[in-house]
Amino acid sequence: MSLDKESVKKVASLARIRMSDEELERMMPQLSKIIGFVEQLAEVNTDNVEPLANVVDITPELRKDVVNDGGYADKILENAPEETQGYFVVPKVVE
Repeated sequence: MSLDKESVKKVASLARIRMSDEELERMMPQLSKIIGFVEQLAEVNTDNVEPLANVVDITPELRKDVVNDGGYADKILENAPEETQGYFVVPKVVE
């Protein structure tokens, strides 16, 4: 697909990119190649292809979900200017 200068100008406008006429002329063939490649990808038959999250069939090692920190809220609250019932007290910001 070949893009004209107005199409490239519209794409630049949508992307909030200011371009001179020389830059628009230079971008026309480049954007046309990109659009052509996307059209070529759209023609590929993917009917019997399973979706992939990874290109290799490897199950990643997951760490155990254990609590390895905490249990000392009283030490943390010692630094608070004001606390109540085990929580920080902060000034109200919304009326």
